[in-house]
Amino acid sequence: MELKLVEILLEKYLEGTSSIAEEKQLKAYFSSNEVATHLVQYKPLFGYFNNQKEEQFTKTLPLKTKKQSSVKWIGVAAAIVILFGTISYFYNNNDNSDADLGTYSNPEKAFVETQKALEMLSEEVNHGVESVAILKEYDKTKKTIFK
Repeated sequence: MELKLVEILLEKYLEGTSSIAEEKQLKAYFSSNEVATHLVQYKPLFGYFNNQKEEQFTKTLPLKTKKQSSVKWIGVAAAIVILFGTISYFYNNNDNSDADLGTYSNPEKAFVETQKALEMLSEEVNHGVESVAILKEYDKTKKTIFK
């Protein structure tokens, strides 16, 4: 094969535009012992394809599939539990829809109940402030002792 033709085919091969017949010509050229010295670097590439063509897979493959039925049943059971949980949640919440939510139609009664709630909140906050005052007294005493 002419050296010029080989270089043209090799360039087409590296660009990815060569045909199968041209690739076979390149494989035949690089399989021979008459490879040009500046093209010797491509010889292992085409030799690799010939070697791999002869290689055979010798390992045995297991034909039995793993049992995944237990995994499927766990998923089905989880879906059923979620379904029943959702149904029971909505069923129980619909029963409480008539419950008193603290709304009043009479504004005077709503005002009185709001005052009661705020007074109770104020008592709890005042109790907390008294506790903080005791802590401040404790810090003051500690500082005088441990000067």
